[in-house]
Amino acid sequence: MQDRRQFQFAELDRWLNERRVTEIECLVPDLTGVARGKILPREKFTEDRGMRLPEVVVAMSVTGEYPSEGPYFDVVSQNDADMHLVADPSTVRIVPWAADPTAQVIHDCYDRNGRLVPFAPRAVLRRVCELFDRKGWVPVVAPELEFYLVARNTDPDQPLKAPIGRSGRAETSRQAYSIDAVNEFDPLFEDVYDYCDKMELNVDTLIHEVGAGQMEINFFHAAPLALADEVFLFKRTVREAALRHDMYATFMAKPVAGEPGSAMHVHQSLVGKEDERNLFSNEDGTPSKEFYWYIGGLQKYIPAAMALFAPYVNSYRRLARFTAAPINIQWGVDNRTVGIRSPVSTPQARRVENRVIGADANPYVALAATLACGYLGIEQRIEPTPECKGNAYQSAFELPRSLGEAVSLLRAAPDLAEVLGKEFVTVYTEIKDLEHEEFMRVISPWEREHLLLHV
Repeated sequence: MQDRRQFQFAELDRWLNERRVTEIECLVPDLTGVARGKILPREKFTEDRGMRLPEVVVAMSVTGEYPSEGPYFDVVSQNDADMHLVADPSTVRIVPWAADPTAQVIHDCYDRNGRLVPFAPRAVLRRVCELFDRKGWVPVVAPELEFYLVARNTDPDQPLKAPIGRSGRAETSRQAYSIDAVNEFDPLFEDVYDYCDKMELNVDTLIHEVGAGQMEINFFHAAPLALADEVFLFKRTVREAALRHDMYATFMAKPVAGEPGSAMHVHQSLVGKEDERNLFSNEDGTPSKEFYWYIGGLQKYIPAAMALFAPYVNSYRRLARFTAAPINIQWGVDNRTVGIRSPVSTPQARRVENRVIGADANPYVALAATLACGYLGIEQRIEPTPECKGNAYQSAFELPRSLGEAVSLLRAAPDLAEVLGKEFVTVYTEIKDLEHEEFMRVISPWEREHLLLHV
């Protein structure tokens, strides 16, 4: 293992030398999906072969807070102990917008005993993928990520608005799949594709989604960890490109009242490690038992995993009837009203699409959670409900309606915690409790408008 790592670092040094890199952004994705870390001179990066950060850095709330007591500190060191960060050479990429030759490298987090830090998001996804590997299964995923372009807004009390395009006007109506509406932002997307090309991000199709200023980017299917890295880097890239064009890119699940929310639909399938056969199809091309069991696992465990798929108070505003977002765990073939969809495909391309996940979800955590649900379905041979062939919006609401409810369901799901790691679930739920408490201290405009003088 050590010899292999030395070889990888030798290749990394060669890559940096060829591009005359002078600075390294050493990145670690935290629970929110924010890029934490340090910027090092090239010489320092080569000498240290890693760096240290406090454990709490990857285990903070979206506001940068963490609990002062409780089960959180049964997992995270009370002494503010360091993590030892080790670069993953396979993740190195140029930072295309930097003035000087700069590279970015994603790091893994280890404790002083050389064990992966169990609550670091990348470690959680590695853990789940290893479970599949032991079974001889290889998960394949393909995310579809929605986001909004909005005009600069420096006052959080003011609603967000669509940005001005090339025509000098902002969108005022819905322009789903409109080519001309995308072309309104040609200069921005030329930069986005240029950045993605230089970073070797495997982005596929760009479309205009339903909302005013809402876009979607699709990724080519690949291994989960590599694609989580790409989504993590892509979010960073789009935000940077948007700022350079005097607008914001936001991955909030529901940024604009009256407009559809933004999702991260994840297509997923399994292939055999030896023969690369799609395990969701029998030899005669019919759906396999594993296909149905995987769906059964999603149906059983998605409600308990909602705090991972919809991680913020805002996330639950997206999940509303007739808004292009699911409200239940029904499944169906070529049916976009359900939470679990199977697109029409050839037997070799048969897959399942989880439509519940929000664009605001941490990609590492979300992919780990959806794979964990499917894994448990196959392991427990969970049969799904009958296929929904009608409009699932006519069915009952089956998902938690708030972050508080979702966190309670996650805490009450020991099977899911066993797959994801009990330490991770403890830290994650404690952080989500803290965020919910912070939100409840804020009085909203709705409350002042309707309750101030009427109750």
